[in-house]
Amino acid sequence: MIIDWNHIDTVLLDMDGTLLDRHFDDHFWMEHVPKRYAAQNGIPLGTAKESLYALFRSQERTLNWTDLDYWSDRLGLDIPLLKLEVEHLIAVHPGVVEFLLFLRQHGKQIWLVTNAHGKTLDLKMRKTRLGPYFTGIVSAHDIGLPKEEVAFWGKLQQTVPYDPARTMLGEDSETNLGTAETFGIRHLIYVSRFSSTVHPLPSERYASIHYFHQLMPPQGTTAVCLEP
Repeated sequence: MIIDWNHIDTVLLDMDGTLLDRHFDDHFWMEHVPKRYAAQNGIPLGTAKESLYALFRSQERTLNWTDLDYWSDRLGLDIPLLKLEVEHLIAVHPGVVEFLLFLRQHGKQIWLVTNAHGKTLDLKMRKTRLGPYFTGIVSAHDIGLPKEEVAFWGKLQQTVPYDPARTMLGEDSETNLGTAETFGIRHLIYVSRFSSTVHPLPSERYASIHYFHQLMPPQGTTAVCLEP
């Protein structure tokens, strides 16, 4: 796959797992929340995990999955407050800032497009200070649809006036890349190293990268070649 930056005007970037290390989110939902839930309800940690994991799965690919207010009400826990307890785990992937600077220097429109809830966005932008690098930030909660639905990408155009044929999307979700592909977004990049704690596996369907510096061409050129 050839990425020629002369053919790209707009770059849409996911947040968790794409720009930020997903270790924070995985640890929070799979370990920290069950621990606090077990303590509050006086049940074994294993029982809490079994119950919560099933509950979490029931809301996958919906806006509830990332709605902190929904989970606070559902679990009887102050989820935003609990996130502050482990905010030290929030981290930017290597090469992200350099890539964002590259995009700005070449006049690209850079949009953070995420399923994350507004309260999560506020926390992570404050912690990482990435906000100023973007042309704008859009949450799926503002659109009213998750990125897992093809219709999301059409509604997004009401906020981000992008041409799908001249747009790149960077994601750690093959599902979301699939809905974007169905809508017609041309340049699709899978981020295989979504967490610092997992062994990265390339996508069998989309061009894959470990880090965003792989998309930056050598000085004096405009294109890079990625393995399929």
